[in-house]
Amino acid sequence: MQQNKLYVGNLPYTVDDAQLRDLFSKYGEIDELALIMDRDTGRPKGFAFVTFATQQAAEKALAENGKDVGGRTIRVNIAEDKKPRGGGGGRGGPRW
Repeated sequence: MQQNKLYVGNLPYTVDDAQLRDLFSKYGEIDELALIMDRDTGRPKGFAFVTFATQQAAEKALAENGKDVGGRTIRVNIAEDKKPRGGGGGRGGPRW
């Protein structure tokens, strides 16, 4: 499991990549920054993923958890692997 990738939630919808980079770059080198966008509106969905070059930098960046950004209290924690959704395919109705 990758321990240098953070989930950042409850972001204001006005935040952009540059603001996120400014907020987190003080903790160390950022390998990847993914601000998740709504595909229909093209606006941010209010969360992002920040991947640091080292686990130590990511751990330091957890200090941003609970801080105010644009009037919202952000949530920062280690990103978890996506869990399988299960199911898939097949016919859901009765068989006659």
